[in-house]
Amino acid sequence: MISRFGTASILAAAAIGLATIQASAATFAAWQITNVPFGDTLNVRKYPASNSQKQAAYPNGTVLQMTGKCTGGVNLFDISGHPEWKQEQLVRYRWCQIWHDPAQNGNFVTGWVYGRYITPH
Repeated sequence: MISRFGTASILAAAAIGLATIQASAATFAAWQITNVPFGDTLNVRKYPASNSQKQAAYPNGTVLQMTGKCTGGVNLFDISGHPEWKQEQLVRYRWCQIWHDPAQNGNFVTGWVYGRYITPH
């Protein structure tokens, strides 16, 4: 039998754990898919490599929820004050991480898109 104090401690620990999970999944929808050839889609990969497992594919104009993290140490939060052309230049040859729901069932996961095909929204 758990006492009232034990129950309160368990609930407090669960709340802290949930807050930590939510904080680590913080995103901002500030970039969109562009420059993909007509009729084609941008593949989202499990890891930042063109031969990595494909998770989903989205067409031009799709707004992406970015985590802010790109390969090569580029952080979208840090470059957000630059002009749009400069931001595009900084991510052009990088992979950037997104937060998406490929199965459209509420199970969000991280994935990677190639920077050549995204621009600030």
